[in-house]
Amino acid sequence: MRIRNDRFPGGVHKALTLSYDDGRVHDRRLVGKLNEYGIKGTFHLNSGFLGKEDYITAEEVASLFTGHEVSAHTVDHPFLEQSPNEQIVMEMMDDRRALESLVGYPVKGMSYPFGTHSERVVSILPNLGVEYARTVASHGKFHMPDDFLRWHPTCHHKQMLEYGEQFAKLEQRHTRMALLYVWGHSYEFENDNNWDLIDRFGEIVGGHNNIWYAKNSEIYSYLHAVEQLRYSADRHLVHNPTATSVWISVEGDSVEIPAGQIVKLI
Repeated sequence: MRIRNDRFPGGVHKALTLSYDDGRVHDRRLVGKLNEYGIKGTFHLNSGFLGKEDYITAEEVASLFTGHEVSAHTVDHPFLEQSPNEQIVMEMMDDRRALESLVGYPVKGMSYPFGTHSERVVSILPNLGVEYARTVASHGKFHMPDDFLRWHPTCHHKQMLEYGEQFAKLEQRHTRMALLYVWGHSYEFENDNNWDLIDRFGEIVGGHNNIWYAKNSEIYSYLHAVEQLRYSADRHLVHNPTATSVWISVEGDSVEIPAGQIVKLI
């Protein structure tokens, strides 16, 4: 019996997520467009900038990002690799506390300010409740992250049409899961006068029943849940001890393993 951990929710092979930094006022327009096409994003905010000129306000954070995810980006956007440990702790924990007080749920992820980090910075993050951290080192691939604390995206949104077209046409191959991860800053659409990019992208990748549209944290939580599956020695039984339902394939067919349940595979 061939069993593979190669399915996203609903038994699909493809997932799409977007990630935007800084919390500029142009997030308002971007969120509206994402909602139009049914695409989910994660928005990494600097709580110290909220309410300043060209930034969204604290009062609108919860309502604006409903259906999306709010994540950390530090309080004041420093170069973390140049910061002492105490400052890293303050920047991250104060940012988490401020954002959590606005959205009402634990903030579990971040993106690195300026995209930079070091081994020292990465080693501190798990102790601060950070489960994933996005870089700006685009790799141009659709594979799963090797290290969630160095989560490299597929591409910047300037290349979103090229990769979006490839992704939409991507067929199941060797039953591999495929992830398209696009990052950027909403103000870049304004500065470059190319808001049409997100519309064209939405028309290409939106509304597909074979794509899971997910927040960053949902992808982390789902893949973590898949890793927690426990099989009997003969592989006839599988137990999902997590609170997240997951899908696997058995002889090529999708099988749901509901949260907290044991499923007999044959």
